[in-house]
Amino acid sequence: MGQLAQSPTRSGFVALAGRPNVGKSTLANAIVGAKVAIVSDKPQTTRRAIRGVATGPDWQLVLIDLPGVQRPRDALTERMQHRVERELADADGCLFVINAEGVGPGDRFIAELLRAAPVPVTIAANKVDRTNSARTAAALQAAAELKIADEIFPISARTGAGVDNLVDHLIGLLPAGPFYFGGGERSDQTPAVMLAELVREQVLARTREEVPHAIEVEVQDIRRPRDDLVLIEAVVLSETESQKGILIGAGGRMIKSIGVAARRAIERELGTNVHLDLSVRVRRHWRGDERLLDRLGIE
Repeated sequence: MGQLAQSPTRSGFVALAGRPNVGKSTLANAIVGAKVAIVSDKPQTTRRAIRGVATGPDWQLVLIDLPGVQRPRDALTERMQHRVERELADADGCLFVINAEGVGPGDRFIAELLRAAPVPVTIAANKVDRTNSARTAAALQAAAELKIADEIFPISARTGAGVDNLVDHLIGLLPAGPFYFGGGERSDQTPAVMLAELVREQVLARTREEVPHAIEVEVQDIRRPRDDLVLIEAVVLSETESQKGILIGAGGRMIKSIGVAARRAIERELGTNVHLDLSVRVRRHWRGDERLLDRLGIE
């Protein structure tokens, strides 16, 4: 008797779309099972083309975590807008994430952009854990009326409710093909970019409205002097002296708080002791500096 034919593998790219703060990064992390995109309650926190990789026995789903769609204002947001269009064109499917608490003008604006998408669109109504069944039902009805998706899934990225059913559906969209990444890989970020994102997450968690999107973090040096210690030198870039003052804080308390929390997050990620040397520097108009954006890995 001949050997049974081995089932072919499926692999492909699914682009995550949605307005700021609907939980795309949290959902990417829930699907992948590791932190690949920073999670914050501040809009516009996802700036890089971060691919989260989820791998099963015979499938591999590569998530492209797109930035929140907005009208271009500077070189940074213009790059983000171009990336949305480019990544959609190269994907096998699109996952449009909305808030289960309701569909708003921002969702309808993105839906219009996705109407011409060359790939199947699936809608995930996220944060069902934060609303009641009546409001969720109304949001699902409003999502259906957008008329851009064949399937709509109510989910909670935070608790995991409904995520398995959503993943099963997304796997069904993938074409037959070999894996793009090795089984242990979770992201295509470089170590410097990944560490910078972990630091920036702690900045976002602790600063007021005027600071978050005027800052970036650049990791300048990573060394491992011995097996149980990693030394990291990083700089928080702000656009003004007043923002620098907020980031440093009275008596240096703010930057110390950011540094301690960031070091703990990095130690959890790397599984080893970390010494983090963190400073703040003013770099005026960094968001319009194409060479700096290239160096920071912002596409």
